Amino acid sequence: MAKHHIAGVAIFVLIAGVVLFVLRGRWFPQVSDWWSRRSVRLSGYSTLSSFRRDIEAGLNSEHFNIAHDNANDSRKGLDEEGREAILRIMKAQNISFDEARLQYTKSKFSDNQIGEDGMPLDPKAITFSKLRGETS
Repeated sequence: MAKHHIAGVAIFVLIAGVVLFVLRGRWFPQVSDWWSRRSVRLSGYSTLSSFRRDIEAGLNSEHFNIAHDNANDSRKGLDEEGREAILRIMKAQNISFDEARLQYTKSKFSDNQIGEDGMPLDPKAITFSKLRGETS
């Protein structure tokens, strides 16, 4: 009888593991964000209040980790204008922080005559590739 219970538990664990693995794209980002916030709180590291507010507002991701990347930063938080614009994009389009940050950055590049590749769009601009005679 005990063998049946062990086999049943083993089959359940195997099926649950396969389901979690297949659906990891849905649950892993949330768990990762939750774990980052939790580990920051438990590590004794104290973020500045405005950085903490930014993290709680969802302005943090695996690719843009405020707690890790700004540990020795003297600034008081993220740029207010950018912060508000990114939050508006996230809410209006129901997209992730990384996608909203990319859209915001592309918009700022466009406003300042900078291409998506980071090169100036001004034909009079001098770049190292132009000095070497390379074409883009």
